[in-house]
Amino acid sequence: MATGADVRDILELGGVESENTGTINKKDIINSDKKKSKKSSETLTFKRPEGMHREVYALLYSDKKDAPPLLPSDTTQGYRTVKAKLGSKKVRPWKWMPFTNPARKDGAMFYHWRRAAEEGKDYPFARFNKTVQVPVYSEQEYQMYLHDDAWTKTETDHLFDLARRFDLRFVVIHDRYDHQQFKKRSVEDLKERYYHICAKLANIRAAPGTDLKIPVFDAGHERRRKEQLERLYNRTPEQVAEEEYLIQELRKIETRKKEREKRTQDLQKLITAADTTTEQRRAERKAPKKKLPQKKETEKPAVPETAGIKFPDFKSAGVTLRSQRMKLPSSVGQKKIKALEQMLMELGVDLNPMPTEEIVQMFNELRSDLVLLYELKQAFANCEYELQMLRHRYEALAKAGSIGPLSVEGVHPDGQAGLSIEEGKGDAKDQIIDVVGAPLTPNSVRRKVGGAEQGALRSPTQMP
Repeated sequence: MATGADVRDILELGGVESENTGTINKKDIINSDKKKSKKSSETLTFKRPEGMHREVYALLYSDKKDAPPLLPSDTTQGYRTVKAKLGSKKVRPWKWMPFTNPARKDGAMFYHWRRAAEEGKDYPFARFNKTVQVPVYSEQEYQMYLHDDAWTKTETDHLFDLARRFDLRFVVIHDRYDHQQFKKRSVEDLKERYYHICAKLANIRAAPGTDLKIPVFDAGHERRRKEQLERLYNRTPEQVAEEEYLIQELRKIETRKKEREKRTQDLQKLITAADTTTEQRRAERKAPKKKLPQKKETEKPAVPETAGIKFPDFKSAGVTLRSQRMKLPSSVGQKKIKALEQMLMELGVDLNPMPTEEIVQMFNELRSDLVLLYELKQAFANCEYELQMLRHRYEALAKAGSIGPLSVEGVHPDGQAGLSIEEGKGDAKDQIIDVVGAPLTPNSVRRKVGGAEQGALRSPTQMP
């Protein structure tokens, strides 16, 4: 039989009263959770501070809440650097000894610490001293091949002596050049004379049939480059700002040119589509109509590919509704749909007619032609607006005196003056417009779009 102590131990109950009596009370069962919370609150909990890495916190407290070690421990396990194992051999002796640098020609003596076993050896860093091989010429070679009226032999010898001393650093050579004894020379003059002599000696001493890489120095190009660089450096802030402004204007001109070319291509596509559709309709009218009842069931109305709307063809197997062929594709925008509905209402055409075979074909062709007409009207309104803008700009330039006056031949029916310019001035006008043309302002763009939409929404019967 289990006693009360066993039951308390299983239920994790405790208390002075229960322990003393050995029986389970009502309070022990009811207040068991509170006693557990008291026990858990009595135990200290350590939380890792914010910002401290887990590895650093593990060094302070372990899982068993042990205190950190007071003395460092050395174990063979884990990652640690292997200590150097020093032997019992004697260290190599070092000695304070003199040395000379073979790269120096003045025989200077220096001292440094070095191992005693390396006494008498050459200075190890002397191998990094690299010198330029400057050619040497004889008196006979100079008189036969290297003679120049603008240079004497003494001055040429002085130039080559400085080239050997300063390793072809021509800026330093120009600074150390004896301008008092000899004529004042520029850096380009010194380079030109040196490389000219090197090329001559290479041609003379080369064996026949060998390909030579002769150094060539263009002194004229170097002078122009430095002159241009000096001009660029001496620019004023006004000139820099003007250059940046011109670069921005050039980019704007190129952008407008690309947009104009794109609009021209789109307009050409619309004109081609309209012409193609008209020719196909004429051909269909002239062709004799033959009744073929057997083929009529399988044939489907062919919509021209160049029309304004490309309706989908239902070629999949199964039953389909003929009215689905009247549904506008998703490629048609909301503006075009609204304009199309308005034009159909003005023409008195039902928006949802009876979907017979002939009505579906003719209704789709009508809507395709109306969308094409809407696009042509928009293109016409845009071209008309740009023409008016260019006309006003040209008149402003003519008043300013930049170009010749504008000659008017006649007036259009809409009250706008016509343009006629001489043939020789046509290219000049385009160039002037491209250069001085200003981008469209937001207000002008709104007026342009609004005028285009109003013109496109007019009834087809009102078009001239």
